[in-house]
Amino acid sequence: MEKQPAVYILAHRRYGVLYVGVTSDLIARTWQHRTHAVEGFTSKFNVAMLVWYEIHDTMYSAITREKQIKKWRREWKVELIEKENPEWIDLWPKIIGADN
Repeated sequence: MEKQPAVYILAHRRYGVLYVGVTSDLIARTWQHRTHAVEGFTSKFNVAMLVWYEIHDTMYSAITREKQIKKWRREWKVELIEKENPEWIDLWPKIIGADN
C-alpha cells in the first residue's frame, strides 16, 4: 500500500474504546499506534486494532471525512465498522499484505 490519505478507526476490542484518525501513511501510522510510539489517547487506552479505514484521493477530503465521522454518535461509528468488518477483525495483516 503506497502512501495515500486515509481515515481510519482503531478499537481496543470489539465494541470497546474507539479512535478516529487521519493520516497520509496508514501503515506507518497504524504501526505507531500498535507500538505505542507516541504517548496519548491510543496508548493510554491500548487502542491499536485497526477495524476500519477509507482511502482518499486528497488529504483535504480525508480530513473533511475524519471531522464528519468524529461528530457522529458512537452507534453510527459502530454501524460503519460492522458494514465492512462485522467481526471486528484486525485489518493490520491486510494493509501490510500478510493476509495472502
